[in-house]
Amino acid sequence: MIFSPEETAACRRLVEMAWEEDLGPQKVDLTSQAIIPEDLQGQAVFVARAPGVVAGLPAVELVLSTLHSPLLEFQPLVQDGDRVRAGDRLATVAGLMQFILMAERTALNFLQHLSGIATMTRRFVDAINGLPCQILDTRKTTPGWRLLEKYAVRCGGGHNHRMGLYDGILIKDNHLAALGGGKEAIRKAGSAVRRNWDQVFLEIEVEKLDQLEVAVLPIPRVILLDNMSLDQLREAVGLRNKNWRFSQLEASGGITLENVRAVAETGVNRISVGALTHSAPALDIALDYEW
Repeated sequence: MIFSPEETAACRRLVEMAWEEDLGPQKVDLTSQAIIPEDLQGQAVFVARAPGVVAGLPAVELVLSTLHSPLLEFQPLVQDGDRVRAGDRLATVAGLMQFILMAERTALNFLQHLSGIATMTRRFVDAINGLPCQILDTRKTTPGWRLLEKYAVRCGGGHNHRMGLYDGILIKDNHLAALGGGKEAIRKAGSAVRRNWDQVFLEIEVEKLDQLEVAVLPIPRVILLDNMSLDQLREAVGLRNKNWRFSQLEASGGITLENVRAVAETGVNRISVGALTHSAPALDIALDYEW
């Protein structure tokens, strides 16, 4: 996988901010400048220290190709989305040692973080293997990082929910609470959408099974079943299959690696998991120097 033009632009902004943090207004790495000869050449290799899924190699290339680190040659050895084992070589970088050392931490920060998300996503995807259900992310992303974090979800085999508030309508519990709550609030919200936004992706969240019949009246593409038990999810699927086969059902809330397969086995079409982006640990990746 590679970055889209929008993802590339988002990454460039993040890289520039990262350089500003690390190098300060003087744009200098004091340690490398003090002890590393200006003309010293070298090579280093990015190595996985743990098994996982790679994401973020285009970000590493952007880090290494900025004006702060010229004359560096970057060579990927795997592709984003590839599974790797501990000890696998992911990419090499060669050139002036001052600039390799300057770029090391920033490059690893991008690669470790995005690979961690891809790895977490792949674990959830593998857990429901063979079932007709998708794993989706949420908007629980790091501010400024959303496009890249959602890219990493795709590298792990997951799917993207809406990108932001601008590309779909998701009527949630707090929207309904603002309208007074309960079934009447669902009716009001559905009526407003039908009048003015009938061509836009629509998803409605329900917390109780008796809200389901009201929620399908606006003909949403997806009904979000929030924090329901397995029995409730199975009942919701049964009602949908009997009465409203045009709607997809999405489970959300309290989803873990331990229970995600059981949730998928209820027959829901989609499972959204905030932990893919807000709780994924960084994948252990190192930069080893070769002389």
